[in-house]
Amino acid sequence: MASTRRGGRRKHEPIYKSFGYAFQGIWECIRDERNIRIHLFMTALVVAGGIILHISLAEWITVLILFGLVISLELVNTAVESTVDLVTDEKRPLAKKAKDTAAGAVLVSAIFAAIIGLIIFIPKIIDFFR
Repeated sequence: MASTRRGGRRKHEPIYKSFGYAFQGIWECIRDERNIRIHLFMTALVVAGGIILHISLAEWITVLILFGLVISLELVNTAVESTVDLVTDEKRPLAKKAKDTAAGAVLVSAIFAAIIGLIIFIPKIIDFFR
């Protein structure tokens, strides 16, 4: 993050600028991409559920890791799709493969996050209603 290539020459920018670029990328993804907003909505629901159902520290750590994994992969997926779109407007098999594979990585992580979420929350929900 410390050195970037902007304006055709390599320079070291202050670290706050590097973080600024990263936050700008996150914000642009949230603003422009429906799927990351869905992931963030689900994150909010899980956080609310975790608070209401008093999940343990280990369970919080698990769901936080899963949040980071799914959201990070969604950001990478957006970067891959944007890069492919920048390179070609044509329908090309390798462009499709790159985009579909990146989307598949997000899907796999989201499916496993949901399964783990069910493992954590179903017993708590059952206990809550007893």
